[in-house]
Amino acid sequence: MNSKPYGISHLLHLIPTTAVPRRHNSAAIMSSSEEAQLSSDSLNAAPRLQIYPQKNSGVSPFWREKYEREARRYWDMFYKRHQDKFFKDRHYLDKEWGHYFDGSWQKHVLEVGCGAGNTIYPLIATYPNVFVHACDFSSRAVDLVKTHKDFTENRIDAFVCDLTADDLSQFVPPASVDIVTMIFVLSAVSPEKMPLVLSNIRKVIKPNGRVLLRDYATGDLAQERFTGKDQMISENFYVRGDGTRAFYFSNEFLTNLFQENDFEVEEIGVCCKQVENRSRELLMNRRWVQAVFRASVNVESVSSPSVVEPHCDEIIDHKTQDNRNKLGNDPALMENSEVDISDGIGLDMFGVSSSMDNTVLPVNVSGSHFVIRVLSKEYQHTCKSTGLMLWESARLMASILVRNPAIVSGKRVLELGCGCSGICSMVAAQSANVVVATDGDTKALDLLMLNVSSNLASPLLDKFVVKRLEWGNNSHIEAVKRVSPEDGFDVIIGTDVTYIPEAISPLFSTARQLISAQGHSGKDSQDPGLILCHILRRVDEESILSAASQCGFVLVERWPSESSPPGIISSWFAGNGDEDVVSSALSIMYFRSGH
Repeated sequence: MNSKPYGISHLLHLIPTTAVPRRHNSAAIMSSSEEAQLSSDSLNAAPRLQIYPQKNSGVSPFWREKYEREARRYWDMFYKRHQDKFFKDRHYLDKEWGHYFDGSWQKHVLEVGCGAGNTIYPLIATYPNVFVHACDFSSRAVDLVKTHKDFTENRIDAFVCDLTADDLSQFVPPASVDIVTMIFVLSAVSPEKMPLVLSNIRKVIKPNGRVLLRDYATGDLAQERFTGKDQMISENFYVRGDGTRAFYFSNEFLTNLFQENDFEVEEIGVCCKQVENRSRELLMNRRWVQAVFRASVNVESVSSPSVVEPHCDEIIDHKTQDNRNKLGNDPALMENSEVDISDGIGLDMFGVSSSMDNTVLPVNVSGSHFVIRVLSKEYQHTCKSTGLMLWESARLMASILVRNPAIVSGKRVLELGCGCSGICSMVAAQSANVVVATDGDTKALDLLMLNVSSNLASPLLDKFVVKRLEWGNNSHIEAVKRVSPEDGFDVIIGTDVTYIPEAISPLFSTARQLISAQGHSGKDSQDPGLILCHILRRVDEESILSAASQCGFVLVERWPSESSPPGIISSWFAGNGDEDVVSSALSIMYFRSGH
């Protein structure tokens, strides 16, 4: 009797794939199996025999280009088919990385490849001080985030962005993100475009900010199942049956990728979970890499005088006419540039070349050293913005804070109209609990974020927040309130913010809405409320006091004063001399908020 042969066994071979009717976890480190997206022949499919050709030529050039060109469409189709039912919420983030999200100040998180929001919603439910920027290049995924029952614009900013093509800093302020989460997302990007993603992230992450990553590791079961199939695009890079793609990382590849893009490896490891099919006595490995990367900080010291090129954001400048040194043209700084401010200030405002519009200067404030970038002196007289320079009042107030840290120690500090230097806020960050530096001028804020990131490092940088605040703008005020949701701010500082008559009432009204309840009723005279340091120009003192009174503020003390006995402000100068008072026209007004 002739047995019926398979006939073409010399050309074809049989590969069994099996279901997993019963599973148990034998690994010490656990992960949700639903994390890994499998192709259509997933673990839960019925047992069957599949026939594959012995020779595997991989994906043809035509299809490689098509999968790359239409990557967005394939992921749109994925979310159209699965909606928010495919992945489960990732509650393990709290267990694995909870200490990165903790803190009494607001943490800004960027969720890259947010999908349907499975990372976002566990985060905002667990950490009330977290604000999440969520992006995905699938518009359907972003729609799912926005239609979620827990979506709120107060906690989540969701937007469509392709990190391999779009400029992320158009959606998220530069150098403003504390934590970036990348959960099974970088693997969906072509390996040759991964540096573009990291370069984009570098624009918005703070120096010393962290990237928390979990993704597929080489040797994972899903990768093994691709063996023998014509689904390999390139080494460790495969296309699934639904057109989406997956890359499988080795520790070495991932380490080199991040290090080459100005990140330092803080921790990295491969986790393994074994899934057992007991009926067939098979052990199947699930493997993923878990890592934390830190954005590198390269703060350069002041060198011999030379010209500064416009891309250097690792430096900061102060406007001191007697110390007008400039920083060297360091290629390392140019390489690490995150924000290009060259066109916005010079061409927009004056029509001058970008290399001439700002100056980098060292500044010493009572022993604290800063390097601050400001608008060059030759353009200040034509500049409509007053926030692009360092005023004498800011230098005096910063000196007072250096010598009297108790003013802000352990407190929540808000600076109004800080301009581009942020010098008072940076000094306050040395002892305050949280510091929020605000200004209404976006160009000033661009420079401010560069200055802050160049002068501060963790842990000071971690509790420093930059916000846009136009006085009287309710949406801006509410956004600032969310940074200190407990009870407002204990100390509010303003330097040279009283020069425009029309802005005085909005100034005090905004301060009243943001000052803490303790400022409303506290008895401790050492607990400052609102401190204004200025030179009286277009607005006289009587007008300031009238606007303050209408908003419920009471003047406790002014300096200098010939009639009043020595008080709180006088004690700030005790034993220090007057060497930091750069102008005899400077004055300080100290207000408390009345009942």
